[in-house]
Amino acid sequence: MNLNRRDFLGAASAVAALAGLGLSRASAAEPLNVALITPSPIADVGWSRSLAASLEELNTELGGIMKITMVDKINEGPDADRIMEKAVADGNKVVIAGSFGYMNGAMQLARRHPDVSVLHASGFKTMPNFSNFTARNYEGTYLMGMAAAAVTKSKKLGVVGAFPIPELLASNSAFALGARAVDPSIEVSVIWVNSWFDPAKEQDSAKALISQGCDVIFSNAQDTPSVVALCEKEGVYSCNLNSTMVSYAPTKYLGNVGTDWTPYFKSEIEAHIAGTFTGASHWLGIKDGVIKCSDWSKDIPAEAMDKIKAAEAAMADGSLAPFAGPVVKDDGTELAAAGTNLTDEQIWSMDWQVQGIVTPLPK
Repeated sequence: MNLNRRDFLGAASAVAALAGLGLSRASAAEPLNVALITPSPIADVGWSRSLAASLEELNTELGGIMKITMVDKINEGPDADRIMEKAVADGNKVVIAGSFGYMNGAMQLARRHPDVSVLHASGFKTMPNFSNFTARNYEGTYLMGMAAAAVTKSKKLGVVGAFPIPELLASNSAFALGARAVDPSIEVSVIWVNSWFDPAKEQDSAKALISQGCDVIFSNAQDTPSVVALCEKEGVYSCNLNSTMVSYAPTKYLGNVGTDWTPYFKSEIEAHIAGTFTGASHWLGIKDGVIKCSDWSKDIPAEAMDKIKAAEAAMADGSLAPFAGPVVKDDGTELAAAGTNLTDEQIWSMDWQVQGIVTPLPK
């Protein structure tokens, strides 16, 4: 069931009224109620779609034991806090808070309801019944950078980014590192739209990057195909995070850094059912089956594709780290020397970008 804020609050009020009359369902027949709350529409593509699709796939795998309620287009802040509380009042025992900005409200929810397991996307805090989960998107964007280097003519790449938070900064920096591993002369420009969902601003940003000579555009965490579709129209390659958008760019789609949360959701929901759920931080990538690159462009030369596949296999077995030294910030400061790697703590607290990204970070 997919609801917006108004529909969900109305439905929750109706359930509360029925419960007051003693018209609850028989507990023995109840499925596991799971609520997903997202900041953007659960449409056919994007971050919210990847979360929803993974839950739906898992429910099929588990024989339909879950009753899933999805509430989308929920602003971070008091709106999200009220929606999450209503979800618990409606009987949901697992709540998936699908945005970084939901963190503090979701933690308060977990404190108030110790019998509820809360999964929070992209955060960094934990409690006994509160876990966070983040994809190592940077592994896939490093590979996408390699692909971009194989097709660019201008040696100028562009990024349309949602927000300059550590997760997205890491994706951008890995994209630049992958490209510059192939061609050190490549430069990357970035425009931040400061929104998870603003199709008009996303398209305007892509147009601006193309006007600057960028001939490959990375759509970093947009929940719409606006950037990808615009690039197809302009004859410029594009790639993106989360779900594939290849249908919006049949000739100029470079590839997709997909996220499949099914393995993660399965482990957490099974732990909840077994009573063994323990809050922890989960940073998941290629080796975990969460990051999956797909829909590679046929325009990528075979030799380049072989190197991309070899790098992907090396990430899976742990012999290649995208942030292997030397890693140099855009101000010339070396953060990781040759023979060392950035630590997870350095990556997940990132407030900088690598050399080769020519657009200064916003202050």
